[in-house]
Amino acid sequence: MKTIGLPWRDGRFLAAEVPDDSGRTKGVRPLGGTVEFGETWQQALRREFQEELAVEITIIGAPVVLENIYQHEGQTGHEIIFAAQVTWPESPHLAGDTIEFSEDNGQTCIARWFHSDALEAGGIELFPARLKTQLQDLGSPARA
Repeated sequence: MKTIGLPWRDGRFLAAEVPDDSGRTKGVRPLGGTVEFGETWQQALRREFQEELAVEITIIGAPVVLENIYQHEGQTGHEIIFAAQVTWPESPHLAGDTIEFSEDNGQTCIARWFHSDALEAGGIELFPARLKTQLQDLGSPARA
């Protein structure tokens, strides 16, 4: 089970770049991660943002629950994802258009603010695949 959070700024949501094997950005995914044994999805989401961005988030509203069946390196994967809108207090280290952070394994990641229409125009995929249809329920510009 996974949990992801969607902060919004000026009609754009924050998502981390997902590189292909050559290092080219093939898609983006909102920040979050795995719900560990004994955690609720809310606890996991708060923990992930604390670990990745060193920020205390507030979860806004009920989550959208997605069932994601996907192919990765020739294998079929299956996960349940809780996706929720989040906010945080103003923080200078998160004010830029690009935010660099590290995963648990030490890998450096880049997160950027994206307009959902720009993703399509640029040929960049949003992961999980069904998330794009749920953006309105998660605070997209239509509701902001």
